[in-house]
Amino acid sequence: MAGGGGSGAPAWRESALELGGASTKVLEAGDGPALLFLHGIDGPRDFSEEALLALSKRYRVIAPWHPGFGPSLRPEAFRSVSDIAYFYLDLIDAWKLRDVTLVGASFGGWIAAEIAVRNCSALAKLVLSGPVGVKAGDRTTRDYLDFFALPRKEWINLAFADTAKAVRDVATLNEAELTNIARNTEGVAFYGWKPFLHNPQLAHWLHRVSVPTVVIRGVQDQITRREVHELYAKLIRGATLNLIEGAGHYPHVEQPAAFVKAVG
Repeated sequence: MAGGGGSGAPAWRESALELGGASTKVLEAGDGPALLFLHGIDGPRDFSEEALLALSKRYRVIAPWHPGFGPSLRPEAFRSVSDIAYFYLDLIDAWKLRDVTLVGASFGGWIAAEIAVRNCSALAKLVLSGPVGVKAGDRTTRDYLDFFALPRKEWINLAFADTAKAVRDVATLNEAELTNIARNTEGVAFYGWKPFLHNPQLAHWLHRVSVPTVVIRGVQDQITRREVHELYAKLIRGATLNLIEGAGHYPHVEQPAAFVKAVG
């Protein structure tokens, strides 16, 4: 992974976190109002660093590894995305965070939505970037591409508008970094396999979200059907759908400047 992000960029701070029977690591950069970033199948800095360091010029960016992802083992008591959501609500309480901008990308967007339907009292804004988590079609409609079944090259072609943004030379990674990748994939499969990448009840409760919400979609996203993101924007009161051209499933990776503008 990259270092501090270049001259003049804020440096990352790393700390260990033990909370509610879960142990993980948290990355932070910058100062100011709290922004809690929830990562997708990749870690909090993998591919996301440019966008997060840009945000850290205005926010205190807090980017944890989900429990059971990357360097942390899955807590025995955790069984669903709801458990991860409650973990982050405990983090918000324990750290006494207020007026939080909650940002979730892909799988992290699902977690962010599960947090917001439970308790918005500490939130100032919700940003869902390429979120999974709800089902827009009927039982025979595939809302999410089964990326577990795809060769990596084919998945990259479908997930990215510019496949160069997905380049990662695994031959240069050390054992810990390779373990992180494997554990991330295992974590998404454990929490999101059945039903595939959604909670059938979540859509029913999205009306409980009571903070300004932006749903971000990459125009070239071929992983998630557009109807999923339109449903999020429809069911969350006052939510806006922000389309970013030149981006697939990960707008914050492919178009970080447009992503930062949408968050701000």
